[in-house]
Amino acid sequence: MSGWTPLLVSHVLAASVSMPLGAYQLWRRPRGDLQHRIVGRVWAGLMMWTALSSYAIRDIRPGQLSLLHILSTVTVVSLVIGIWAVRRGDVRTHLGAMRGSWLGSIGAFVGAVAVPDRLLPTFAVTNPAGFAAATATVLVVSALIVAVARASVRGADEPRRVRAG
Repeated sequence: MSGWTPLLVSHVLAASVSMPLGAYQLWRRPRGDLQHRIVGRVWAGLMMWTALSSYAIRDIRPGQLSLLHILSTVTVVSLVIGIWAVRRGDVRTHLGAMRGSWLGSIGAFVGAVAVPDRLLPTFAVTNPAGFAAATATVLVVSALIVAVARASVRGADEPRRVRAG
């Protein structure tokens, strides 16, 4: 696989949007409310797609899995543990697993941009305006996800009005 294939684009977009959403989730207070759960489900879905789609991306060692795929496996396991833990009421394990998944994604991002001939740093250097636009798009999409979650919570908190008729 070489160049910006649809799979690679979806992988990079999911990973890119998951980073600011994960930061928002970890530093936002209060945790555990409806907004946290909505954003968390979107974040977990993005993280899961990023991890699973990586198994089809084999550019570092053509046709073979690389060390980054170990991180993908750890991410899938961490997400499953985190979701399972919170469903059982174990918030401490949930927080640790989700925090670890997010920190792992930051590490993977650093690894993706640290190698100069990979597509992301090449794109940033050869097309800085396009890279800036892509970065702005990621931030806008992340903010929209948070805004929709916030609006959904407001709608859920308001009492339902029944029309007299």
